[in-house]
Amino acid sequence: MRITKRTNIAVRLLMYCAAHPDRLVTKSEIAEVCNISENHLAQVINQLSQLDYLSTQRGRNGGMSLARPADEIRIGAVFRHVEGALPIAECFADADNTCPLTDACRLRLALQDAAEVFYASLDDVSLDALVCDNDPLLKLLQPVACVR
Repeated sequence: MRITKRTNIAVRLLMYCAAHPDRLVTKSEIAEVCNISENHLAQVINQLSQLDYLSTQRGRNGGMSLARPADEIRIGAVFRHVEGALPIAECFADADNTCPLTDACRLRLALQDAAEVFYASLDDVSLDALVCDNDPLLKLLQPVACVR
């Protein structure tokens, strides 16, 4: 199974916020440290704030932080919310399905079951578990010093 770029960005963004719980973080610092385009990041920030994973504050001293404690954010839920109704295979898409085997294919059911097992295994993982006591990660998630 392969996750989308959007989900990958969402998890990196949440990990960055979890690594800096004592302050608001900015889109530009996340983009630089996590190697993400600011345009893609803005879309994911918007989605995660609508899903109540992020709190955002506009303005000169604005930024974002986690909307709830990192130990309450389950990675399986994040994946489900961000991936949304994206079809695993063509036969899962109602509008674009051209597969003539859909009505009799058992693979569709097997894929659906496999996806649920995948998400369920991620339900056991909290955002806190990804970040807490992970010194190598915390070092990588330090803002890049501005050199002038």
